[in-house]
Amino acid sequence: MFSRQARVSGFGANRKIATTARGYDVLRDPALNKGTAFTQHERDALELNGLLPPVITTEIALQLERAYAAYQNAPDDLSKHIYMWRLHDNNATLFYALLQHHMLEMLPVVYDPVVGQAIKNYSEVMTRPRGVFLSIDDPDSVERKLAAFGADADDIDLLVASDAEEILGIGDWGSNGVDISIGKLAVYTAAAGVDPHRVIPVILDVGTDNEKLLNDPLYIGYKHSRVRGKRYDDFIDAYVSAVKKLFPKAMLHWEDFGSTNARRILDRYRSVVPTFNDDMQGTGSIVLGALLNAVARSKTPWSEQRVVVLGAGTAGVGIADQIRDQMVRHGVSAEEATRRIWLVDLPGLLTESMHDDLLDFQRPYARPDAEVAGYTRTACETLPAAESRWPAMSALRDKAAARDGIIDLATVVRNVHPTIMIGTSTMPHLFTEEIVRDMAAHTERPIIFPLSNPTELHEATPRQLIEWTDGKVFVATGAPFDDVSYKNVTYKIGQANNAALYPGLGFGAIVVRAKAVSDDMIFASAQAVAGQATDTTEGAPLLPPNDKLRETSAVVAVQVARKAIEQGLAQVQPENVVEAVREYAWWPVYSPVEAI
Repeated sequence: MFSRQARVSGFGANRKIATTARGYDVLRDPALNKGTAFTQHERDALELNGLLPPVITTEIALQLERAYAAYQNAPDDLSKHIYMWRLHDNNATLFYALLQHHMLEMLPVVYDPVVGQAIKNYSEVMTRPRGVFLSIDDPDSVERKLAAFGADADDIDLLVASDAEEILGIGDWGSNGVDISIGKLAVYTAAAGVDPHRVIPVILDVGTDNEKLLNDPLYIGYKHSRVRGKRYDDFIDAYVSAVKKLFPKAMLHWEDFGSTNARRILDRYRSVVPTFNDDMQGTGSIVLGALLNAVARSKTPWSEQRVVVLGAGTAGVGIADQIRDQMVRHGVSAEEATRRIWLVDLPGLLTESMHDDLLDFQRPYARPDAEVAGYTRTACETLPAAESRWPAMSALRDKAAARDGIIDLATVVRNVHPTIMIGTSTMPHLFTEEIVRDMAAHTERPIIFPLSNPTELHEATPRQLIEWTDGKVFVATGAPFDDVSYKNVTYKIGQANNAALYPGLGFGAIVVRAKAVSDDMIFASAQAVAGQATDTTEGAPLLPPNDKLRETSAVVAVQVARKAIEQGLAQVQPENVVEAVREYAWWPVYSPVEAI
């Protein structure tokens, strides 16, 4: 966001900046600062002579070379992460240009997975505060704090907000989670061209149940347990109402909310504002994109698929919902499609006897008790330790174990003979050799996606899955993995990285000012991503490579915008959607700065 001393006109190559700032006020504004790239005319007008080295480098290449050398000299990934964001605080254009030039290398450092380290150490590594910090302890100030960002009604396209209850497999990190909102917006810009000066990262501080933070004198957030219930809902409502009033054209993105809140919030506001939850809809859609290709290559139709999902949280059920809807598109009734999906979590297979303890979005998938009456049940002690990420599931697990035991993943696979197995458990190594070989013995081309990340949380490695299935598996992962060579075939592992989908989806909605983000728009994004992975030879990836994110995102944006227009959701209807997406995209190039 530009300071109140500047205004912007035009898009793309015609973009210009006018400012009343002078001297060091120009150089201290990362949205204005160009360093040695200021022309002599700009230096004269902006009173920069003597405040910069005399050499003028109008080409950004030399600055990139210098910045990349400094990046490489950082001793570890967390230091590289800190360096990049300090660069952003000095020169936002150079930050994005560097990220753009080294996308594959730097995206994991700027965002996932290194952002997890930064969040854990946020109080120690925090540089310049970014975004807006809103607190449930001061709900009456929500509108005032958002207004303090300094943007007018037409200045903001997108806000990313998190309450940081379930972050990247590391759990509840309270206000430290602001880095999630910041990093997510960086991906929107780098991957799709969303203008970084027209976005706001937001942290919704509702407290934390993380004892480490509550006892840390350096913690930046409010030190009390998480607030829930009506007070929480009123706070979220105050946020949405303030955004609607201040930034009526903006899209709202929800990130890393807990399972008890994520779907409820999305369902409540979908008809009120254009809104999107990446953990549910983005994860489900990118996985569906990979499945569209895997199912087509497997030759087994959607109507015959049997799906086991390990991890019945926001992401896992979001994926299940997308698979169910895809089966319905292929002629299966909604009831039958739901019955073709089995959910397994800490309490084992979810069954009807657990009904009262399940969340509303899990209940449709609970298996009838009569169906599983003959299944072998396992003592609680043989299962992995319960994670604090979801206390309700841990409690249900203990309850199920005390009653009559747990139906574990191995038992489900042995009885169901799944054709697709998805892992979103955030618990490593649960796709064991025994389970995978059992699955492969009953389906000619098994589809197995270990999606948990960061990398150390994967349910199995691609190499393991390929060797255990004798190369028959179709695999995509949540974290990046190297190619695997097996029996003279090189298997390129597609990463089900949401960065290939949500930036283009959001950008397409922004370009046409969509009034809502519909399920059909989301499905259009999944189809667009799948369509970019055209190689069908053995070992070819199921998804496009991450080094082509700008190209993939442009295709996604075009298809999403077209679908919005088709459904009557677009408030802007360009004559040429492709050209509109191209023109509205922001690129990290220096714009002329005029003194006024």
